[in-house]
Amino acid sequence: MTRAALLVLADGRFPAGGHAHSGGAEAAVKAGRIRDARDLEAFCRGRLHTTGLTSASLAAAAALGLDPVALDEAADARTPSPALRATGRRLGRQMLRAARATWPSPELDALARAFPRGAHQPVVLGLAARAAELGAEDAAQCVAYETVSGPATAAVRLLSLDPFRATAVLARLAPDMDLVAARAADAARQGIDALPAASAPLLDITAEQHAAWAVRLFAS
Repeated sequence: MTRAALLVLADGRFPAGGHAHSGGAEAAVKAGRIRDARDLEAFCRGRLHTTGLTSASLAAAAALGLDPVALDEAADARTPSPALRATGRRLGRQMLRAARATWPSPELDALARAFPRGAHQPVVLGLAARAAELGAEDAAQCVAYETVSGPATAAVRLLSLDPFRATAVLARLAPDMDLVAARAADAARQGIDALPAASAPLLDITAEQHAAWAVRLFAS
């Protein structure tokens, strides 16, 4: 295992397409639920401990070598919004392209054959972590960070929020990220049936609304 590989996978510049997505922040800004750094922090914390925990556990399970097809089915069952299911697969397809180029692996090749239109992104990320010889905690940590860094970055663009304040939000959330990653990895070691199914219904509702907008800055 190499910490450098973890940094590469978690880097926002890794060409996995995440920069085009706001993680629900765009809809929350329009609805007036995110207006400043304090609101952003509350939004990110809620997202982290619900859908973030669920996604992190899926990634950790994939990194441990659990059946990726079964994990993809578990991801589908935990994603009630059709718009978010489509987004998860689009991001997974892009993540898979980047991961196969970066860490060639028979398991990644097999996943590409099984899901030509894309597997769910957390499952792909977990297999990418496995190909990079990273562990379950590492995969979960990547997802936890991505869960909050996406909305924080989007808020800078959507609100002209001071980037220093947005970064301070991420720093304050660091203990929560560690906690979520640890919980996700522990659950993954107990098998697929033990994976969390925490949800955020408002994110599902606003994702469907956002998908119908004629004009939007972010894809989701």
